Amino acid sequence: MTRIIGILVGLFFTVAVLWAFVTGAATVISEGQLKPATAEHEFHKHPKKLHLASDGPFGKFDKQQLQRGFQVYKEVCSACHSLRHVAFRDLGALGYNEAEIKAIAKGFQVPGVDPNTGEATTRPGLATDYFPKPYPNDIAARAANNNAVPPDLSLMTKARHDGAAYIYSLLTGYQKQPAELIKQFPDSKTGPGLHYNPYFANLNLAMAPPLTGTDQVSYGDGTKATVDQMAQDVAAFLTWTAEPKLDKRKQTGWPVLGFLLFATVLAYLAKQQVWAGKKGKKAA
Repeated sequence: MTRIIGILVGLFFTVAVLWAFVTGAATVISEGQLKPATAEHEFHKHPKKLHLASDGPFGKFDKQQLQRGFQVYKEVCSACHSLRHVAFRDLGALGYNEAEIKAIAKGFQVPGVDPNTGEATTRPGLATDYFPKPYPNDIAARAANNNAVPPDLSLMTKARHDGAAYIYSLLTGYQKQPAELIKQFPDSKTGPGLHYNPYFANLNLAMAPPLTGTDQVSYGDGTKATVDQMAQDVAAFLTWTAEPKLDKRKQTGWPVLGFLLFATVLAYLAKQQVWAGKKGKKAA
């Protein structure tokens, strides 16, 4: 009797799960069919392909590209965006020496305290300081950016799907709003102070195109600073800010995998050795 009840209860739960799955799938399908098309759904584009030196299990950061990307951030992006999780001394991983790091830090004004009055003030940065915020507060940030607060870029490639490819696509994706979009969705016309970009979630963003033309920055290594090149370089740099230990993790990962494989083989051979006699006796 107990066995029969157990079987019935199991059947009941199985049927309930199947029923929930079927009804849920039907609801999703019906809602997808009934949901009206939107400009975001029709015209939003997935990020372009981007290949960086750090990609793949054997990839490594290209320090020269990271330095170029940092230069783009410093000369263009830092006017609006912060890097609150990055200290100036961290730039040593990009190949800068101590004197260069001190010079870079000194070029930024960071929050400080007047030793004589105790009042808040600013001072030249030190190597131990973190990159400062470009605005004193969100109100000031909104006032300067069409009521939008520029996000911190430290972890941006981890916070956005497709990471570096998203950054690259966004920076190179500004364009005139398609006439077809306005014809199909008249209410979606880009408003005053906004800029059309199909790689942004709602197609319009308050940030004006930050990379406006060739040679906007002057690369010390002689690389031609096209918009596409600058976008790739800063995307690589922001990949580093989000995962500065990426190279070390890969270097550590392969020996660990090798050890685990070796340990697995040893465990298998030990198992064969331990149970070899047992199997022989059982067969006898």
